[in-house]
Amino acid sequence: MGYAKTATRLKGSFIHQLLVIAICLISYQNVVALHVPHKTTQTSSTSELATPPRSGTFEPIEIPPAVIPHYPFPGKSLPPMYPSFPKTYDPVLTGRCPVNFSVISSITEKTASDCTRSLSTVVGNVICCPQFNSLLHIFQGFYSNRSDTLVLQSAVADDCFRDIISILASKGANSSIAGLCSVKSSNLTGGSCPVKDIGTFEKIVNTSNLLESCSTVDSLKECCRPVCQPAISEAALLISGIKTALGGKNIVGVPNEIDTLSDCKGVVYSWIARKLQFDDANSAFRLLSSCKVNKVCPLEFKQPLEVVNACRNFAVPSPSCCSSLNAYIAGIQKQMLITNRQAIICAAAFGFMLQKAGVMTNVYELCDVDLKDFSLQAYGQEAGCLLRSYPADLVYDNSTGFSFTCDLNDNIAAPWPSSSAVTSLTLCAPEMSLPALPTSEILGNYSCPRGEADLLVPILLFFVSILF
Repeated sequence: MGYAKTATRLKGSFIHQLLVIAICLISYQNVVALHVPHKTTQTSSTSELATPPRSGTFEPIEIPPAVIPHYPFPGKSLPPMYPSFPKTYDPVLTGRCPVNFSVISSITEKTASDCTRSLSTVVGNVICCPQFNSLLHIFQGFYSNRSDTLVLQSAVADDCFRDIISILASKGANSSIAGLCSVKSSNLTGGSCPVKDIGTFEKIVNTSNLLESCSTVDSLKECCRPVCQPAISEAALLISGIKTALGGKNIVGVPNEIDTLSDCKGVVYSWIARKLQFDDANSAFRLLSSCKVNKVCPLEFKQPLEVVNACRNFAVPSPSCCSSLNAYIAGIQKQMLITNRQAIICAAAFGFMLQKAGVMTNVYELCDVDLKDFSLQAYGQEAGCLLRSYPADLVYDNSTGFSFTCDLNDNIAAPWPSSSAVTSLTLCAPEMSLPALPTSEILGNYSCPRGEADLLVPILLFFVSILF
């Protein structure tokens, strides 16, 4: 009898630990790994499995080539999800930029990886351009350490900008990155901002408050309850010379004033970069960029005339309506990879277009449209990748190629706008409305984030059935 009780206790303890381990395992983020496909003469084996992640880490999962479907059109150029490995070479520099670029090599390496030639166009809005802008801010601040000014003279800016592009291209980045990200060498000069020297800047701006607000940017709060962003805007307004009026509200009217304010923000970024370590500045600037890019939908929508004509008068699923809608969305999703937040905004924006044209029925629900349908599909399959809303980077490995982390909650239905006011959409919930975190009494000393359990439930039930 004592032996039976002991066995029962051990069994119950083991099941409890197994349940906790299972919950933790399912919290791992899904990852899409991008590889160069093997030659079509090789035969893949379905028995080969993906290499599991190392214990205790959250790095991208390495997927062997046999698991990934081969590109079915070997005679044609490879699509973005089948990138080639970058070719590197020694850059040719102008010799007129008085900067030791090796000092900021960690940031240039990261930028070259994030803007690799094969993927820069599909990750430009979310990954490449934010990182490229961060590099320019850091370079500008680094350059200012050798002078008493926060900007570069026009001639030097042209040469340094040309050298930066050459260095990035030599490391495999897109040589057209400046056009892709709409950036010019004049971004390094301060433009029309009247304050460019360090002494005047530090006399006008409350630099201690600025540094305190932006030295550590809270990734969980900054986008909805900003601290650094208003500090940058306030500093830019002070050095811009634009007057304030009526209740302390900032009045920015003519386009010239808007340009000046934008140029002064670049000067503020330069000062911040001058004060922070390179990695700290890069993290802060990337977080600020993520707040900006996640406020708008980057996709371009053509007039959906065929969808409107096919779906205007239907209140039940219609083959012609769903076929037209799916064809339209298939064209949209080829544009780029977007984040989960951008997908919500894009779905609402497109739904608003349809409503304005007379489609009042929720065609997303009728035709099973998910959020992931608005983003690029991996390998041409129905495996849409939604990037996380937090800053992400492309990861390069000599054997596996490029990979990036996807936030694959990809079966979430696309939201149909409930009103005609798409501007009322907000992704920032009131702080008091957030659900309480699970207490330690529920999970003991174990702690792990939530995740999808679809695959682990059958495995867990299998072990439970063996024990009982």
